[in-house]
Order: sequence, then C-alpha cells, then structure tokens
Amino acid sequence: MSEATGAAKIAPGDNSTLAFDVERARADFPILGQEVHGRPLVYLDSAASAQKPRQVIDAMSHAYETCYANVNRGVHRMSQLTTDAFEGGREKVAQFLNAGSADEIVFTRNATEAFNLIASSFGRAHLGAGDEVVISELEHHANIVPWQLVREQLGIVLRVAPIDDAGNFLLEEFEALLGPRTKLVALTHVSNALGTVVPVKQVIDLAHGRNIPVLLDGCQATPHFAVDVRALDVDFYIFTGHKVYGPTGIGALYGKKDLLNALPPYQGGGDMIASVSFEKTTFKDAPHRFEAGTPPIVEVIGLSAAIDYIAALGQENIAAHESGLRTYAEERLARVPGVRLVGTAREKASIVSFVMDNAHPHDIGTIVDRAGVAVRTGHHCAQPLMQRLDLAATARASFGLYNTRGEVETLAEALESVSEIFG
Repeated sequence: MSEATGAAKIAPGDNSTLAFDVERARADFPILGQEVHGRPLVYLDSAASAQKPRQVIDAMSHAYETCYANVNRGVHRMSQLTTDAFEGGREKVAQFLNAGSADEIVFTRNATEAFNLIASSFGRAHLGAGDEVVISELEHHANIVPWQLVREQLGIVLRVAPIDDAGNFLLEEFEALLGPRTKLVALTHVSNALGTVVPVKQVIDLAHGRNIPVLLDGCQATPHFAVDVRALDVDFYIFTGHKVYGPTGIGALYGKKDLLNALPPYQGGGDMIASVSFEKTTFKDAPHRFEAGTPPIVEVIGLSAAIDYIAALGQENIAAHESGLRTYAEERLARVPGVRLVGTAREKASIVSFVMDNAHPHDIGTIVDRAGVAVRTGHHCAQPLMQRLDLAATARASFGLYNTRGEVETLAEALESVSEIFG
C-alpha cells in the first residue's frame, strides 16, 4: 500500500501480462454487447456510473423472486432470510473496507446522503459559530454543498485546501490551514474530475496530530484499488454502490464505532428506535440509529454481489489493468491534434479529462457518441474545480475493469474526427 495515498502501488502494465482476462470479464456485462448508432458500444463513463455484471443482476432478481420481505421486523421465514442476506451485506462491506466491525457500516441511499448525514449529525454535535471545516478545490459538490448548508445554519467557516495547475494536492498548504478552530477535515480520496489521488494517509496523520477527525470521499477510490480504513486510521469513509459495479440507490458510510455512537440520529422513524413513547424516544446504537425506515434491501444484496465479483477478479489485477489503460490513453490522446489533457497529477486513478481546440466539450461528446463512444462532458459536479482551472467544462474518459486498449484507440480515432471538423 502506498503510504501517501492508501492505494496499492501498481506499475502500469500491458493487458497481455496480467492475470486478469479482460475479455472474459466483459462477457459478464450484458450491456456491453450492444451497438450504438451501428457501432459497438465503447463505455468510458464508469466514473459517473459503472455497468453491472450478470452476477449482480441475478442476485437482485433472485432476491425479489425467492425471499423478498422487509428486514429486522418479521419472525416469518421470508423476513429472516432477507434479514440474513441484508446483514450479510453489511459484513461484506466491512470486509471490503477492512473495518473492525460490521457495526461501523451505515447504509444510506447514496454517497450524497452519507455526506448530508455527517454534516447534519456531526454539525449538531460538534460545530458552532466560527468553527472550521477544511475541504479542497478537488471536491465533488456532494462534499461542498452540505457544509455550506451547515455554514448558513451554524456560522461555521469553510477553509479550502489548494491544488496546483496539474491537479496535485498541495500538502504543505493544506497543513497551514489547520488551526485551533479546525473541527473536521473532509476531502476526496480521488478526484472525480481529474483522477488525482490525494495523499490521504499523510493528510490523516497531520490532522490527527492536532486531534482533528477526517472524513474521506471514497467514491472514485473504491472502484479502482483496495481501501483499508484501519491502515489509514480514517474516522469516516464514504462510497457508493453504483460506481463499484453495484446498483444505484445504495451508499455506505464507515465510521469508527465510538464516533458513530456519539452522534445524534440523522432522521427519525422506524427501526432506529429502542423505545418510543409520547414523552420520550430512545435510540439504538450505530449503525441502526442512522437507518430510519425501510432500508434499500435488495440494493444491499446487489452491492454484496458486486463486492464478491470484484474480489473474485482481484483488486490488484483490476488496478494494474486500469493503470495500464490510463497510461496508454494519456499517451495516445496527446497525439490527437488539438487535444490538451487536464489533470496531470503525479498520482492518478483511471480518469482522463481533456479539452480540444475550438470544440466545446458538449460537441466532443455528441460527435464521439456517433462512433459508439460514451464519455462524460461538463463540469462533473465540480464547478469550483473548473473555475480554479479556468475552464467551463471538460470531456472525461473514465475507465473500468471492462475497458480495453482497442476502445482507447476507438476514442482516439473519434477525437481525430472532431479535430478535422473543428480544425
């Protein structure tokens, strides 16, 4: 594991040298057999949402067809079977992150709800006027807007850690922001717009040296390399199911057990209570105190299947495959006339953002779509980052375990067509 980033150190490699069979993996994804505009689908938008393998689809269908019921409520067999599968999913997520206990895993509807949960609950418990939360210029809106809402409610101060023009996180400048009023550091692990891998272990060590807890956004980290929350010693860690080849509608929040149990509930309702009277309500311990109402039952089962799928392929194999793809893509796209890569940090995940001379990113996306290539265009829910880079938008190719060098070549050829059109 990289001491700085919390990611395994994998050298870029050629597909043929890996223990990972990309063609065999592709066969598990039914959607990849489609054509778009008469051309084979080249899906390069996994950072927005990854496609789903048959194993995930089948697990969710099986749950609906054979054992669906509400969880943690019924004594009948269907409820017991589904509860076992649901809570087994919590154990699976704990293993995926190497958490100390399944009780440190809270299920939410998505990562955004998890950020709002911490902002609301941690904010009420620990923040007051003048207290500071440190974020960075790399953040997704999900780790900006909830803190702005807390700022409006409580009068906190948001401090923003800078990056350089290449997208590198500036550790010394970050450290200078930490002060006596800093109550939380909330940073992305991997930038969704640039692919920058933040040196999170060093961040955590600096913050903990001042008794400041750390929250990490792991949405773009968990699909690409193994994350060990205990080795990092991170206090809170968030990721979402649909980016790790699981379903939408499910997110996961890891929190150290003592910290979670010290926070007030985020929402009130069924299943998070110990007892209710008209005079007083008492609440369960974490994680259930944060899971009001019927949870995303079958989505958890789908997420569990996705984690099994990733584990079977091997996270180191996936990381090496994607690292090789990114390196090849950066070299190949740099040779396309008019292309300028955006985000060339020293440590990167498999995300390649770029702009082209005279062509708006939306035009780029529309033209390459005619070649069957799906890329993301726009501000990527990171408008402050775009403003920092003096850009309105970029085009973004993001790679998953099912992508190939041939697909990179298809993208490059499509961009050469864009270059010819806009000259």
